[in-house]
Amino acid sequence: MERRYRLLLACPDRVGVVAMVSNFISSHGGSITDANQHSDPSIGWFFMRVEIIACSLPFELDGLRDAFLPIAQSFKMEWQITDSNQPKRVVLMASRESHCLADLLYRFHSKELFCDIPCVISNHNDLRTMVEWHDIPYHHVPVDKDNKQDHFDTIKSLINEYKADVIVLARYMQILPHELCETYPHQIINIHHSFLPSFAGAKPYHQAHDRGVKLIGATCHYVTQDLDEGPIIDQDVIRISHRDQPGDMVRLGRDVEKSVLSRGLRWHLEDRILVCGNKTVVFN
Repeated sequence: MERRYRLLLACPDRVGVVAMVSNFISSHGGSITDANQHSDPSIGWFFMRVEIIACSLPFELDGLRDAFLPIAQSFKMEWQITDSNQPKRVVLMASRESHCLADLLYRFHSKELFCDIPCVISNHNDLRTMVEWHDIPYHHVPVDKDNKQDHFDTIKSLINEYKADVIVLARYMQILPHELCETYPHQIINIHHSFLPSFAGAKPYHQAHDRGVKLIGATCHYVTQDLDEGPIIDQDVIRISHRDQPGDMVRLGRDVEKSVLSRGLRWHLEDRILVCGNKTVVFN
């Protein structure tokens, strides 16, 4: 894809935001290839995402940021500008379940996901062979149930060492400590094998079976200090019946988990998500 700059912004809703942004881009000869906007009257905020052909502008990324800064300040914007040619560094974390990790590695290998994966971290050694086939370093960091802090200290050190932009919990079956969640706000993506807020916590498929539900699903969300309650990025469901036992639901749910997680990660990589409180605006 041709190199593009991506402008994302959120600000108090007022007349003239779209006109000011559009005029700024056109006054510098910029060519807009994609533009999305959303106004939320319940909170009085405005959200916008614009893609601009990079070579149509007279400056590089830092120059564009400097030129746009006065507009951002005048409208009290929360904003960022990114370069589509700069891949984000994604650290994957997993336990023993392989389906989500294998799916992301396949999509990365086939260039469906534009990113770098500098390493995979796991609290078990089961998935090493699969990961190393992709020529990606695999770090086995065991968990001592009596002292989990050493485990998380090592993980944080690895995340810093590999300069991660995004951390993806691809069925990593450990609860992250509050300190780690605070350090990486809106940078940790989790897949929960349940259609949140229903059936949070452990064994949601068994909970769903006991409740007799007819739909099961998966939720991709950003991780916060509140377990399974972070801003939701994407969700999907699949229909089941009374014939399906918990094992059947686990099998059917795996396909939903894979697709929901990969979509959520792709939208993050393409800068399509704006977080507002505990909700997201996703320009997909």
